[in-house]
Amino acid sequence: RRDGRAGGPGKGRDAKKQGSTMQAPVMVLQQNTQREQGRKAQLGNVMAAKAIADIVRTTLGPRSMLKMLLDANGSIVLTNDGNAILREIDVTHPAAKSMIELSRTQDEEVGDGTTSVIILAGELLHTA
Repeated sequence: RRDGRAGGPGKGRDAKKQGSTMQAPVMVLQQNTQREQGRKAQLGNVMAAKAIADIVRTTLGPRSMLKMLLDANGSIVLTNDGNAILREIDVTHPAAKSMIELSRTQDEEVGDGTTSVIILAGELLHTA
């Protein structure tokens, strides 16, 4: 350093100033929000992912069934396309959002197999 003091960036007088102004992170959550940790959180994530997989599972195969959806305009849509179903549903759980993002990525990269990749991921999580 030019002033002759030892140390690099963040040392000495500047570090004292930074240390005194740092605060604990503030989390803004609703009052009824619960935090889960450990095994209980893992099971919650697996259950949310399995729920997404179960939604589209019946749309695959020779005995596939149509799903009836209400779109944003209020009109009824009948489809057995897993990607279309996952585009229309709103989820708040982070693991469920990840499953839907997995489907979107599959559609962007390959253009097919969105339902299969969701069912496969759900089964992998179920057996893990």
